[in-house]
Amino acid sequence: MESAIETAKRRQMVELQLRQRGICDQKLLDIMEQLPRHHFIPQPNQSDAYLDQPVPIGFGQTISQPYIVGLMTEKLDVEPDHEVLEIGTGCGYQTAILAKLCRWVYSVEIVEQLAQLGRENVTALDITNVQYHIGDAWQGWPEHKQFDRIMVAAAAEEVPPVLLEQLKDHGKMVIPVGEQFGQKLLLLGKHGQKISKQNLCYCRFVKLVHK
Repeated sequence: MESAIETAKRRQMVELQLRQRGICDQKLLDIMEQLPRHHFIPQPNQSDAYLDQPVPIGFGQTISQPYIVGLMTEKLDVEPDHEVLEIGTGCGYQTAILAKLCRWVYSVEIVEQLAQLGRENVTALDITNVQYHIGDAWQGWPEHKQFDRIMVAAAAEEVPPVLLEQLKDHGKMVIPVGEQFGQKLLLLGKHGQKISKQNLCYCRFVKLVHK
């Protein structure tokens, strides 16, 4: 049972950090207002859960600030029948949001301890439409499969070719691309052999680890 303070913080987060900054997908806003973000953050940093900033979750990784989570999810344009590949399970917060929007999430995490943490956090909320894999995101999902949408939560210097291969025709991918200290958040669309590209904003993500 969470406190009234946490509920109020979450409502304020949605109103000030999301709605007033242009996030308008009502279903997404409802999910982020209901989902206990602090549940996904280790105890020492839980008091920062609803601030307008990324928060450390251990192992050199962070949970993205709420606005970036909202922007990436809204631009990905997830439908209820979609299958979504998520690169970077992390603490499981983005995983849980995607799972409430689509049919199946397939989540890849290279840090074994984080993969376990994210899975435990998501499962504790009775979310069951997620499959997990511990492995290198540059290898994509281990089975031969294509996805309607791909969400990448870490920065690469270039788009991993395997992710473009695993994106369905007319599919969409959101990915930060660039150097370590600054990237562009891109929305990619696949149309046959052509890839469309839209620059959403400048951003700074942790590096997409590659074995």
